[in-house]
Amino acid sequence: MIRRTLLLFALVLIPLLPVQAAQQAPQSRLNPARAAESRKYPVIVLFSVSWCPHCKAAKEYLTQNNIPFINRDVELDHKAFEDLTLKYDSPGVPLLVLGSGKNEVVMRGFSPELFQESLKKALSVK
Repeated sequence: MIRRTLLLFALVLIPLLPVQAAQQAPQSRLNPARAAESRKYPVIVLFSVSWCPHCKAAKEYLTQNNIPFINRDVELDHKAFEDLTLKYDSPGVPLLVLGSGKNEVVMRGFSPELFQESLKKALSVK
């Protein structure tokens, strides 16, 4: 009897937990000024790993300068690893891809100066 009551209790309450959590979660607000500012950059994809100091420097630089980017951890994401090694023929990280399609600029390694040069190339290709 107790097992049935606990099972019934679990079946009723467990599905409600995600709804309750979602209702309590604060909603982020879009800052229109930052949204407009981010449109001045091409799509930037960073292939990285969590323990790499150069990857960390790239993430910090992009974040501190409010440059939007997509981080793809090649240790956690098999597709990201395939893209890194097969599509971009790169044995290591960090690798940044600025832009997309025929207009993409691939940057191996990271330094602020190299990033600015690559960004200028990516913006001039448009």
